[in-house]
Amino acid sequence: MGLLDSVLGRTRVPEAKTDNLFAIATAAVTMEASLGLKSCQIAAICFKPMESSKYDSARNEIDDLLRLSTKETQTKYKIEKDEFGFLWVVLEDKDFEDLVTTIHMISQILIDHGFGTQLLCAVYSFRNEQKTYWVYSFKQGFFYPFVPLDNQKRNNSLEFRLKALMEKELPVEKDIEKWYPLWDLNSLFSC
Repeated sequence: MGLLDSVLGRTRVPEAKTDNLFAIATAAVTMEASLGLKSCQIAAICFKPMESSKYDSARNEIDDLLRLSTKETQTKYKIEKDEFGFLWVVLEDKDFEDLVTTIHMISQILIDHGFGTQLLCAVYSFRNEQKTYWVYSFKQGFFYPFVPLDNQKRNNSLEFRLKALMEKELPVEKDIEKWYPLWDLNSLFSC
């Protein structure tokens, strides 16, 4: 960002960070063994669509990837638009590593086409006595736990406990102000 941008109050949207995305694959084993959190075998990636031929090309490549990879891995998928206009690619697979790999491939396609700034998050769904989501923020490059309750409340004590228990194995966002709630996840994830 240049001096003029700074003076005028313009900021650039950060590019997506995918370096830590695969950490959830090994952390999922620990979560199940140590915490009783089992994968719901569902994950999703969220991004903001754009109107451009270049974006259409990226979207077509994602569609092709999903059609081809789902034949090989037996991954089921659906694409939904939320109330804010973001697209969610929701994946379902018995093999957790297939979910992680497919999320990474979709994010890489968008980044390769110049749409890394359009990536919002990836979400992995778990369950024990309560639904628990691990959210990967592409802007920050870290995970954070999200445990929603009824009436748009969250179980902060469980979220802090999960952070403390998993931060040695999973790159967890330290700034809790960046733990954004995603209230409509229950409608996307049937677990």
